[in-house]
Amino acid sequence: MDNISFNSSSMLSLEKLNIPPNVVYPAFFLGLLNYCIIVLCNSIILLTIARDKNLYQPMYILFFNMPVNDLIGATAFLPQLMKEILLDSRSISYPACVTQAFFVHLYAVGSVLILTAMAYDRYVAICLPLMYNSIMTNSYLMKMIILLWSVDFILITVLLSLVVRLPRCRSLISNIYCDNPSLVALVCSDTSINNIYGLFLTAVVQALALGSVLYTYMQILYTCLRNKHSDARSKAVQTCTTHLVSFVILEITSFYKILSYRFEKTPSYISKVVGVLVLTFPPTLNPIIYGLKIKEIRTRIPLIFRRKVAHI
Repeated sequence: MDNISFNSSSMLSLEKLNIPPNVVYPAFFLGLLNYCIIVLCNSIILLTIARDKNLYQPMYILFFNMPVNDLIGATAFLPQLMKEILLDSRSISYPACVTQAFFVHLYAVGSVLILTAMAYDRYVAICLPLMYNSIMTNSYLMKMIILLWSVDFILITVLLSLVVRLPRCRSLISNIYCDNPSLVALVCSDTSINNIYGLFLTAVVQALALGSVLYTYMQILYTCLRNKHSDARSKAVQTCTTHLVSFVILEITSFYKILSYRFEKTPSYISKVVGVLVLTFPPTLNPIIYGLKIKEIRTRIPLIFRRKVAHI
């Protein structure tokens, strides 16, 4: 088996889910329910921001990218998982596996970059309020968003281009979904460049995110403590707390997933659970957290539905 090089259309096998027969349908409907909640909640946030001109502000335009990214991550994983649960099939073609890995990593890196951009926006708004409008102009905002997605796309394209060029001699994906480490494990030649680039990408993205968020929020905290206006301070703290909750959830799930690849003794079932949480927990909670905690969004969601009903 080690001497075989599979062609680009060969089928791969994903790690077994080991779901008891009597739990198959409940697991399928649970996955379907979770996906419907993700699509519904994120779509409501997108629709609310898109249709309310009062929300055409840098903070909300940046936030608009988060539900888009969350839908990418959830859609890359959950429909495939539900199909596999229902049909009891763990096979996937190599092109489909690479495509899934691309969107999974696009979501993961995109989440970090979006939250970092949002932290910068809050820093300027709270620490440099008099300069906010001159810094966060429409053109500057669009450049930020284009740069964010371009960097994300380029980084992940390079990551997967490095692995698809290599010959494969294995067909078992040691994960419940496809990602770069699982694809690298299929290769039967030297993967030093892949490992170096993967570690470099992880280190740079995490260092950028953690460094930026820690610095900006230390500055925000200092500014809030000095602010004598309780209303302004309360609003700033509320907005930033919402952002930090999303960031902490993402970092905890992502950090454990990264560690599980580096330590082979990690129990398989824990790695599976964390792998599912990385792609479902933030996309489920983010729209709920932001929808409930940010007053401007919370108060406008009912207005959107009232307008829809009025036009029917």
